[in-house]
Amino acid sequence: MTRIPAGGTVKYSSEPEIEADMIFGFLDDTEEWSSGSSCNSGESYGGGTTAGNLLEEEEEEEDESSCNVEENKAFWESQDKLLLANLRRSSSIEAKIRQATKEALRESNLVGKNCVCQRPGPETCRNCMRREISDRLRHAGFNCGICKSKWKSSKDTLSGEHTYLEVVDNSNSNSKKGEMRVVIELNFRGEFEMARASEEYNQLINKLPEVYVGKIERLQALIKLLCSASKKCAKDRKIHMAPWRKQKYMQAKWIGTREQKSSASTLQVERLEQPQRQRTSMLTFDLLNNISGFKNAAIRVV
Repeated sequence: MTRIPAGGTVKYSSEPEIEADMIFGFLDDTEEWSSGSSCNSGESYGGGTTAGNLLEEEEEEEDESSCNVEENKAFWESQDKLLLANLRRSSSIEAKIRQATKEALRESNLVGKNCVCQRPGPETCRNCMRREISDRLRHAGFNCGICKSKWKSSKDTLSGEHTYLEVVDNSNSNSKKGEMRVVIELNFRGEFEMARASEEYNQLINKLPEVYVGKIERLQALIKLLCSASKKCAKDRKIHMAPWRKQKYMQAKWIGTREQKSSASTLQVERLEQPQRQRTSMLTFDLLNNISGFKNAAIRVV
């Protein structure tokens, strides 16, 4: 074994001289890096990565992080402006229908629960609420009906159905645009709410009206905007984007193939007021007719 003298050097045939103190300095865990170590000189250590390169990488990561924050802020600010611009646009017929819908809802709330279906609960169910608002709008002179859209599943979307109100205006039938479809959705904000959504998305959704009244073309642009925001939210939160949150599914609710009932309330009342047929067992039919005392009595056959 070769003895290393204090402060001496070790020589190998094919390697340069190496300071013995430096060897033990790297092996000694109790030693601390001095202020004049190779970290400040930019020399290689570890896997060949220099301290200067690490500092540059950290600076790049900070720049990317700040850039992502700025891009994220710019995205939500633009979505907010586009949303408010869309909601503020309104034609004269949309404004009239919107005001009539507000009056119908106010009158319905004053009357209280009015469920034809007689479901238990303190409030009118959603189906009966649609029927009542549709009736009030028709009495106010609007061609309003309850629409039910249905769509089949495809490669891009799931099957589903949705019920809403729609007013068809034919006052400009002589124009090139023809009739105007105005959608009335009584639970519009709830259709776009998401669980575990980001704060920016919730702030955007809170700007939506609970009851939406607008042309089908305006609604289509609004759906595109909101679905873009939900996609961004899911990506930022690293959560799965549900298929019923995607744009094609949401558009199918109000823009797909629909089935309109022009007088939904009349159909409901006729169904409820239709007398039930008396049921008689074939075993006791002749017996009930022949026995006068038991003509309207029920007989249990053992």
